[in-house]
Amino acid sequence: MSVALGLKRPMVVRTVPVGDPGDLIARLPDNAPFAWVRHGDGLVGWGEAARVTVPHGPGRFAWARAWLTSIFRAADIHDPVGLPGSGPVAFGSFTFDPDSAGSTLVVPKTVLARRDGRAWLTTIGEDTLDLVTPVRTPGRIRYSDGALTTMEWEHAVATAVKEINSGRLDKVVLARDLIATADRRIDPRALLARLAARYPECYTFSIGGPAGGLVGATPELLVRHTGRAIESLVLAGTSPSGADPAELFGSAKNRYEHACAVASVRDALATLCGTLDVPDDPELLVLPNVQHLASRVTGRLSDGASVLDVVAAMHPTAAVGGTPTATALEVIREREDMDRGGYAGPVGWIDARGDGEWGIALRCAAITGDRARLFAGCGIMGGSDPAGELAEAQAKLRVMRYALEG
Repeated sequence: MSVALGLKRPMVVRTVPVGDPGDLIARLPDNAPFAWVRHGDGLVGWGEAARVTVPHGPGRFAWARAWLTSIFRAADIHDPVGLPGSGPVAFGSFTFDPDSAGSTLVVPKTVLARRDGRAWLTTIGEDTLDLVTPVRTPGRIRYSDGALTTMEWEHAVATAVKEINSGRLDKVVLARDLIATADRRIDPRALLARLAARYPECYTFSIGGPAGGLVGATPELLVRHTGRAIESLVLAGTSPSGADPAELFGSAKNRYEHACAVASVRDALATLCGTLDVPDDPELLVLPNVQHLASRVTGRLSDGASVLDVVAAMHPTAAVGGTPTATALEVIREREDMDRGGYAGPVGWIDARGDGEWGIALRCAAITGDRARLFAGCGIMGGSDPAGELAEAQAKLRVMRYALEG
């Protein structure tokens, strides 16, 4: 476990209203940027007032909440704005597998934010309005296989289908990775700008680190926590954009996959919520590359829990793990032949009130210098066709390939 940085004395946090900052991503310096932006609103940050690597294991979310509580309670906070995301904020990324190392929380020194027509700037300690340098493009991109070749991954899918049909489990989400090598060090700001422009419906995110970070644009909102109100957007069941939506809605495989994902979210939230609204039928979410069955679940917490408590109860959902969860995790470890790291794990932000927004880190890449590790996953059911699942994974990988290539 690493030790929090910059905490020899309590943090002095000042939030002030500011005029419209324009493009938030364009205000980021080239130094481990943090971002959570959708339709131009959200938060961006830089610098580090505190950073911690969360110990892996089943109690990691409770540990993270306790660490943040101690940091925020000791802080000297001046926040006349009083909105979700004002005052001190921590950005975070948790690994998909609780036994994997690498979950991180960072409190930036500077956060610039906009929400519902209001904007504000939060600083901790000295003013850290870093110089914004020109964004660099990565140059030519070369791709190579990740943990498995395409043939090996199709074989893994075929094996998983056999295990599902044998009765071992109902569904498993199998991911594959792709390695991209650039001519120059990859500037995450270039990726963020392209993703935010092309996928405004998604949550464009960056969790920066000394050697790189996790960058992506996820369509899946795990939970939005505002006061005691919570909201989750469940996505499962996919077809290419432009395909007849009636085929997606009429597909027994996709409808069952979606029903499993909704059930896992409903069961997780039922223990935390006094009221819970789960739609009877999904809607259609259309993105430039694919379209999904989507269900928006809303509720009201019975005990005012932190957003991290909700994240802990929900992760992993059936949309990124499978059903039943424990068996699906076993199959993932057996068949993927890789550590997902932060892919398909919770990613987002939390403020000192316990409010925040957390998504599932889909359509993303882990950046290290001039290399990027791209990820995509598919829900495997008893009727899944390996070639079809590979085509779906390749369609999802196009999001980050576009971010790199433009």
